[in-house]
Amino acid sequence: MSESVSSNLSAQEKLVVDIRAVIADAEEILRATADQTGEKIAALRQRIQERLLDARIRLDAAEAVLIDKTRAAARATDDYVHANPWQAVGIGAGIGFLLGLALGRR
Repeated sequence: MSESVSSNLSAQEKLVVDIRAVIADAEEILRATADQTGEKIAALRQRIQERLLDARIRLDAAEAVLIDKTRAAARATDDYVHANPWQAVGIGAGIGFLLGLALGRR
């Protein structure tokens, strides 16, 4: 279950990074076209600016949710390890052993 949560969080983190990059690129395009004149260009620039602001607000909210989920997953993991220390040690040793075998064969 924690593996699924971890992969889901990393996919969400990547999505947040990708969306931030798209927003930054769009803002750069707006700055580059700032000297363009005309009613249609001005209306388009205004609409894009409004949508970018909305996207940034939604992205900030999504990022806050992602951070909360990450913290909850970390707390759950910490609670599990404290409740079951020997199982956690065994799982860690098993994973270490398997990684050692896999890396040792290369």
